[in-house]
Amino acid sequence: MNWLYVAGIILFLLGLMISIALHELGHLVPAKLFGVKVTQYMVGFGSTAWSRRKGETEYGIKWIPFGGYIRMIGMLPPRPGEDPTKVRSTATGPFQGLIESAREAALEEVSPGDENRVFYRKKWWQKVIIMSGGPLMNFVLAFVFFTILLVGIGLPAEAPIVSPTTETCVIPSSERRAACEPGDQLTPAAQAGLKPGDRMVSFDGATISSWEDAKRLIRSHGAGPVKLGIVRDGKPMTFDVTLIAQDRPNLEDPEKIDKNVGFLGVRPTEVMEQQSVGQVIGYMGEQTARVAGSIFNLPEKMVGVWHAAFSAEERDPEGPVGMVGAGRLGGEILASDLSNEEKIATFVSLLAGFNLAIGMFNLIPLLPLDGGHIAGGLWEGLKRAYAKIMRRPQPKHVDIAKVLPLTYAAALAMMIMAGLLVYADLVNPLTLTN
Repeated sequence: MNWLYVAGIILFLLGLMISIALHELGHLVPAKLFGVKVTQYMVGFGSTAWSRRKGETEYGIKWIPFGGYIRMIGMLPPRPGEDPTKVRSTATGPFQGLIESAREAALEEVSPGDENRVFYRKKWWQKVIIMSGGPLMNFVLAFVFFTILLVGIGLPAEAPIVSPTTETCVIPSSERRAACEPGDQLTPAAQAGLKPGDRMVSFDGATISSWEDAKRLIRSHGAGPVKLGIVRDGKPMTFDVTLIAQDRPNLEDPEKIDKNVGFLGVRPTEVMEQQSVGQVIGYMGEQTARVAGSIFNLPEKMVGVWHAAFSAEERDPEGPVGMVGAGRLGGEILASDLSNEEKIATFVSLLAGFNLAIGMFNLIPLLPLDGGHIAGGLWEGLKRAYAKIMRRPQPKHVDIAKVLPLTYAAALAMMIMAGLLVYADLVNPLTLTN
């Protein structure tokens, strides 16, 4: 196996673990700030690889690097009307027994003197801040990664620079070939003496700042002489070029043909074009909308993953990918023939997308996700605001234990989806080519 492929997998897992660690830190800091007792801060699942206790909190790393958690005491309140230090000895019904067992487990960690340090006793807005901290950290990381990508590296863009792949002959659009043949007419660019690396800066006095400008000016001019300003090796030069008329594919719809448009005969050079911070915000907004749409259509997308896993259908490039698949993509990126700049850009984009997806997914208002706890806190805030307006007694804390059966069902569904993604990522993975 290519060592670069292995290094890419390890590098992605390292980036993933750092993202998870910061996600949990987003919960830990406000929890401690608001006085909630946190007994564990763990990155990963399974058995503990390393841990160290500092104060009342055990900090550690576990062997399976696909998640993490902090353990806050008193996540569930005692049964309404009962002593918070005691648990009902019997329960009726399977769901009620499940709920009471969970209450008992939650209260076992509450030591004498910790009664006011339990999570459920905190104000509703404090609960919302604590549980929002994790997804918010993912959004911050996504913004940082997107900023590195767009501002530091740039996005692929076509620049008005003559490409080395530019043909020197006129090949009619009706002919399905890419190479020149004997007897082909030279392009106006070749006749004028343009060379690869020449940057076009003006066209008959009009400024060219992008390849879009160049295409628009050339095609709209039609046949005839023009003065083309270029920069070659840092020196400005002007060429007299005689454009010819050609039938070329429409820029918006390549299936259509535009008749007798101006033709110069150059190809652009792909460069990494750096963007502004303002463009990062817009770009992240577009990606957020895409991720939200993917999450909304997740059940349908998972059907596609099932077919890809068991029917050998092609994986949907817009469909979900698991941690295993993302790790494989990380390996493929480093082992690819891309330039070092392109490898870094693709890798950073992968980490940015994963942080954005993790943050969005955790906001789904279902337990055990952060969004379920956030919804519980917001509902408690609404109930208390209504009671205050109507001058009624303040309601008790929202009892999320009542939805534990739904929580376990959601957790089971997520485990099944995760297992399906792992299998699909092993037998029919997404790759850079698809």
